Amino acid sequence: MTRRRGYALLSALVALVLAVSATIYLTVTADDGTPRTALTDDRPHHGASVAPASTGTWVAAWSASPVGGEPGTETTGLAGRSVRNVVHANTGGTSVRITLSNLYGHEPLTITHATIALSTGDGTAAADPGTMRRLTFTGATTVVVPAGEQIASDPVRLAVPHDSDVLVTTYSPTPSGPVTYHPHARQVSYVADGDRTEDATGTPYTQQTPYWRYLTALDVLSNEADGTVVVFGDSITDGITSTIGANHRWPDILAGRLHTALEGGRQVPRYSVVNEGISGNQVLADGLGRPAENQSGLGRFGRDALSHPGVKVVVIDLGVNDILRNPRLADPNKIITGLRTLVREAHARGLKVVGATLMPFQGHRGWTAARETVRQQVNAEIRSGRVYDAVVDFDKALRDPYAPRRLRPDYDSGDHLHPSDLGFSRMATVFDLNTLKGAGQAEL
Repeated sequence: MTRRRGYALLSALVALVLAVSATIYLTVTADDGTPRTALTDDRPHHGASVAPASTGTWVAAWSASPVGGEPGTETTGLAGRSVRNVVHANTGGTSVRITLSNLYGHEPLTITHATIALSTGDGTAAADPGTMRRLTFTGATTVVVPAGEQIASDPVRLAVPHDSDVLVTTYSPTPSGPVTYHPHARQVSYVADGDRTEDATGTPYTQQTPYWRYLTALDVLSNEADGTVVVFGDSITDGITSTIGANHRWPDILAGRLHTALEGGRQVPRYSVVNEGISGNQVLADGLGRPAENQSGLGRFGRDALSHPGVKVVVIDLGVNDILRNPRLADPNKIITGLRTLVREAHARGLKVVGATLMPFQGHRGWTAARETVRQQVNAEIRSGRVYDAVVDFDKALRDPYAPRRLRPDYDSGDHLHPSDLGFSRMATVFDLNTLKGAGQAEL
C-alpha cells in the first residue's frame, strides 16, 4: 500500500512539472510584466514561433518616423500586395519584434500575414531561408490596426547580427486608405503582387520603392546593448543626401563608432542608436492635414523619441526649418522655448538630452542675412548651456573656416544645406561619446 501511494505521489509530481513547463513555454512576458499567452495556428512555420522569456534587454535596433499618407494610395492602399521593407539593425539580439503604424490610414489596416527574415546581403529582396519567421500579434497571424493607431508584434526568436539588413514583409488583402509611410528612406525596398510574404527567393518582388511603409520600429532582445539613444531631427538627421543603401546617415555612423569603441574596451555606454529624423521637420509647426503630416517636433516627441524601449539619451538636431520655412522672420526665442519644452519632457522621464548647434546654409536658396542672424542667435543660446545637458557643435565642425556662414565645400552635398557623405561622417566623428554618460537633469 505504501509503495502504491509512493507511485501515485511521483506520478502527480511528474504531471505538475509537465504542466508548469508547458505554461512557461507558452507564456510571453510583455514589457510591463503582464503575461501574454501565445496562441498557435495550424499552418506550417519556418523556424521557431513566439519567443519565450529570455535574458537580455529590449532596445531599439532600427526606427523610422511615420511622416504622412503616401500619395496615390488614398483609395486602395496597397491591397493585394506584399510589402517587403529592408531595414538595417545597428544592434544584434536573440529575439525581435516590430511595430506597424496606420497613423495616416482612413480605414482599419488588416494584415493577414507578416514575416521577418535576414537579408542575403546582396542588395535584393532575397532572404536567408533558414531565418524566415512568421510574425504573430497577441498570438494570431492576422491583425487589424485601427486608423490612427499602431501595434507591436509578439517577440519571435531570431538571431539578428549587429550591422545586418533585415526584411520585414506584410500582406494586406483589403483597402485601408492612405498608406502610412516614410518617404526618404535612402534604402530600396520592394513590393510583390499577391501574398509572397514567405517567399525567400525575392523573385516575385519586381517593384522597387524608395519608401518605408507601415513599419516604424524594429526592437531586439540584446546582450550587446542595455539602452537606446534616439536621434531626433530633420532632413539632416534623416540623411536625405546620403548614398542610397550605404547607411551613411550620421546616426548610422555614430552607432558604428559606439560599437567599435565598446569592442575596443572603451568605457562608454552600451547603447543602440536609432534615427527619428523627418525631412522638413520643424520644432514648432505642423504640416497640413488631419492628422498633421510632418508633425512638429513638439507634437511627435512623445511618440517618436520617448516611447522606445530602454531609451536613455535623446540627441536633438532641430530648428533650421523653423528658420527657413517661416514665411516671416522666425522668432529665435520661440524656437529656443520649443527646444526647452522638448528637454523638459525628456527630463521628466529621467533622460539626458544632447543638443546640436544649427549648421550654416549660406548659398542655399532660402538664405538671407536676417535668417542668418536668427541662426546665430539660436546657436548662441545653445552654446550657453542653458538649453541642453550637453552640446555637440556641428556648426563649428562643418563650417568653412574661410566663409563660416557656409558649409565647407567637401562637407557640402551641393545644395549648401545638407551634408555630403563625408559631412555626415564628420558629424558622427566630432560627437563626443562621453556625453552619452549620465542621466538628465531635473531642470536647466
